[in-house]
Amino acid sequence: MNTMNLTVSEAIAKYLAAQKIVIDGKVESLFGCGFAIFGHGNVTCFGQQLNNIQDIIPIWRGQNEQSMAVAAVAYAKANKRQRIGIASTSIGPGATNMITAAGIAHTNRLPLLMFAGDAHVSRLPDPVLQQVEHAHQPGLSVNDAFKPVTRYWDRITHPAQIIQSLPAAIATLTDPANCGPAFISLPQDIQGVAYDYPQALFEECLHHIRRPEADTRAVEEAIALLEKAEKPLILAGGGVHYSAANQLLAEFAQRRNIPVVETIAGRSCLLQSHPCNAGPLGVTGSNSANAMAGECDVLVAIGTRLQDFTTGSWSVFRNPDLKILAVNVAHMDAIKHRSLAVIGDARHTLARLDAGLGEWQASADWLGKAQREVAEWKSLCANRGEIVPGQMASYAQVIASVNAVQEPGDTVLTAAGGLPAELNMNWQSKQLGKFDIEFGFSCMGYEVAGGWGAKIANPDNEVVVLVGDGSYMMMNSDIYSSVLTGHKMIVVVCDNAGFAVINKLQNNTGNPSFNNMLADCRTQADELVRVDFLKHAQAQGAHGEHLDDISNFRAAYQRAKESPRTYVIVVDIDSSKWSSCDCWWDVGLPEVVREDVDADCIANMNAGRVHQRRGL
Repeated sequence: MNTMNLTVSEAIAKYLAAQKIVIDGKVESLFGCGFAIFGHGNVTCFGQQLNNIQDIIPIWRGQNEQSMAVAAVAYAKANKRQRIGIASTSIGPGATNMITAAGIAHTNRLPLLMFAGDAHVSRLPDPVLQQVEHAHQPGLSVNDAFKPVTRYWDRITHPAQIIQSLPAAIATLTDPANCGPAFISLPQDIQGVAYDYPQALFEECLHHIRRPEADTRAVEEAIALLEKAEKPLILAGGGVHYSAANQLLAEFAQRRNIPVVETIAGRSCLLQSHPCNAGPLGVTGSNSANAMAGECDVLVAIGTRLQDFTTGSWSVFRNPDLKILAVNVAHMDAIKHRSLAVIGDARHTLARLDAGLGEWQASADWLGKAQREVAEWKSLCANRGEIVPGQMASYAQVIASVNAVQEPGDTVLTAAGGLPAELNMNWQSKQLGKFDIEFGFSCMGYEVAGGWGAKIANPDNEVVVLVGDGSYMMMNSDIYSSVLTGHKMIVVVCDNAGFAVINKLQNNTGNPSFNNMLADCRTQADELVRVDFLKHAQAQGAHGEHLDDISNFRAAYQRAKESPRTYVIVVDIDSSKWSSCDCWWDVGLPEVVREDVDADCIANMNAGRVHQRRGL
């Protein structure tokens, strides 16, 4: 066997650079970018080797370990899980800062490859800087904390182990059913150990995302179930995007007269103008989609994990005889709520269902109902977004303003707080994809970092980040990253003076405002000091402006487009103006109330539980 004598770090870098993927007939590097913040646990060995492969995998300098790993997650999502980002940190706090990003990737089924330094395997220098110690488990480190939020985890304690570990990690990252974050712990001393590696390990490896075929019997049972359906409904999840099933779904739904509703991850699976698109489903959805879900007798759930915001905590499906047909590559998602599980790729499975259904169609009346319902929803969205000059803006008006100026190829992105609900409820999709609401982990701080990652994936188009003042304060330093690296974004900061959406939930459950809005926080200041977000962004090198009137947004956006670097538009938001829809959400309330709370709020919340499906 021909071998090469390399250090562990040299071998890892050489292996990563050899990984390729075929996308639309073109061979690309599987790892399209990397992010690193160096410390004593990764700079001397692994960092040197990352530098040596920069012509293949560009390595970007982050400002915070969590945010740089978040950028890698958003990069993978923008690439529909076909290209992957790498994140490398030192040991201790540098590593633990990435745990939140790993949680985002795990929850949203997105690939992320992480390398973190670790204490010496030899233990001769112990305890090293930033090493936590456990008297009865000396081999335990903070890196073990990644185990609950990773799909693949390993610690390299011998140089030969990477021969097995690296392919296993990449198999996880590229597996449509088990896709998620992979973490490899690299002890400081092991990174520099040399070993005779087989040359074949470093040969170019061409990856293809596999498309699992569903069991024939399951497909036949699914066809039989659909043929009996009188009011079928398709629920399109993120898996539609990842399997590139959008066009087939559009054709299938229209040919079969089946209304389609979308999850948050599945938003923009269809154009809003498609005759079968009945809107977003659930707590942050539309009355049109929720009305259709309330009557449907067969739900075809495609590529969704059926999160509570989609299902209204399982209260939105009100037909007691409802049957669920789940098409999913992941077994754990396909079997939920006693579904008829069709475990396979969405695009392939839709094609097989279509071929087996012959001339069957749902009734035109059922589709007509969906179209009437969605017309009302679109009218409501238009009314919410209507701008009255001189009035303080609502979220819906900001979203309508962004929606009006979006051009082909532009991406809109947001995450936690009030903006995900408002964007989901009001956005009118004019293009497929290019829409990112991180609402699986609902991570405050995803927005700016995620925008940076999305821009790296889409360098030729605008990325518009919608972020609230609360999320901005949690993690904003990648405004500087975007300026430093030349990845220009447009960032719209919606300032409502606090954690307004949680204050709303607090009030809606009968509780007084406490510790959410700035005005309701404990403070020693003589006056309430507000953050000047424009000056803060400008201090990081961004250009921008503060809008006194949302009716001036279009002109401000044009200036943002013309700006050579990241541009921040700050808009004051009226936190009393919210969009809503007819859907219940189970947030858990006390059975015994000892405070002076609004009894009607408690009663209304409990009344919604009548419609909740009990696991069946």
